[in-house]
Amino acid sequence: MTTQGTKQRTEGAGRTPEHTHSADMHSHDHYHVSHHHRGETGAGEFEHRTYWHTHDHNHNTLTHSHDYSEREEEQQHAKEAHIHDHAAPAQSPS
Repeated sequence: MTTQGTKQRTEGAGRTPEHTHSADMHSHDHYHVSHHHRGETGAGEFEHRTYWHTHDHNHNTLTHSHDYSEREEEQQHAKEAHIHDHAAPAQSPS
């Protein structure tokens, strides 16, 4: 994500060519993932824990490429973890 005025581009292209999404504000479940230490040492000492909540949040303009279709990108968007300012999620810089 970017703030206004920052030019974006991709280096190379995935199966879906470079494209730009306009800035948007919407609401859906917003996921968080944390690494939980089990108190063990060695491989597998961390586990992923997820939690979620719903509120309006914004996305600034984004230019990118990827290896899945734009249709899949739109369908799966609500399942992605997002980063934003929880004090003002609809005005977040991300």
